[in-house]
Amino acid sequence: MTESRKGGFLSNNRKRILFTVSAFLLMYLVYYILDPFSEYWSVFFNRKFPEILEDLFVTFLVCLVISESSIRVDNLLNKFFSWKESPVFRLAIETALNLLAVLLINWLVNYWFCSINSETKNYIPSLEERRGFMQWVTVSVIISLMIMGFNIGNHLISNWKNETIRMAELNQLAVEAELQSLKLQIDPHFVFNNLSVLSELILEDQQLGYNYAENFSRIYRYMLVNSKKDLISLEDELMFLDSYMFLIQNRLGSGVLFEIAVNPEYRHLYMPPLTLQMLVENALKHNQTSKKKPLIVRIYTNDQFELIVENVLMPIEKTHDSSEIGMKNIIRRYNLLSEKEPQIVREPGLFKVIIPLLKR
Repeated sequence: MTESRKGGFLSNNRKRILFTVSAFLLMYLVYYILDPFSEYWSVFFNRKFPEILEDLFVTFLVCLVISESSIRVDNLLNKFFSWKESPVFRLAIETALNLLAVLLINWLVNYWFCSINSETKNYIPSLEERRGFMQWVTVSVIISLMIMGFNIGNHLISNWKNETIRMAELNQLAVEAELQSLKLQIDPHFVFNNLSVLSELILEDQQLGYNYAENFSRIYRYMLVNSKKDLISLEDELMFLDSYMFLIQNRLGSGVLFEIAVNPEYRHLYMPPLTLQMLVENALKHNQTSKKKPLIVRIYTNDQFELIVENVLMPIEKTHDSSEIGMKNIIRRYNLLSEKEPQIVREPGLFKVIIPLLKR
């Protein structure tokens, strides 16, 4: 997945600054709204300046710790629990962890406050101080929940933005794939070659000519119907490939040999449409085909839920460098659809492409 689609509209550092400053201001504002006639406010500005400064510093420090704990909890849960897959559970566990963190922070602050006072006298908190502490805890919880709500909002906006970008890129790639298939359809060589073979077959064997025309039409129908889809089953791709191979074998004869060994249990898995056609076309485009030394194309699966398309290397001499538009399209589609990515392996005398099979 590209860098532009990873984060939200605020980085962690910006969130720290925004959350801490907002929490600091809200701490005093909400505390005042809850009890504007509290003794705390009547003596707040009558204290010495160092005492006021200490009060502000402790409040700011507590807000900083609450903000940091909320960000850490959010980042930690992002690794294990997805909002998309289990939103209710994610909300419940994030709320519980934030409340636990706030209570622990306030307990530590209260413990520190009581420890300082117990050093000078037999300190017993007054009723006003106890009530003030409970209000402080309430305000801390409210602020923590507000920060959590902001985190959720940041996630939703980020997810909406990323999904919009992802769909735009997928649509662009679908258009590119459709254009590639249309190029193949209107390619005069492709059309002329297949029509020439068709006319010859009709003269030699009407049944074979009919079968050839049927497979020819299936290819066009498949391209028109499925080229815009994000994913298609391996079963459908293999059925399309059967028609495509039928044309190739009747056009090139024994110059091309296909060896297919696909685990039947993998046929329900998915891949981007026209992937096999692009890979087979790529093998035919860049390699020689002859009856004496046929081009061998193998298509098989492994135990890692992957499809391998490989061919022996018999490169055509004096060819221009390939733009590899088909391979680039396949790789970019996988980058948008999955964290898995196709692998290209070049070995002596062998070219191999490993395609991950996906679950919907």
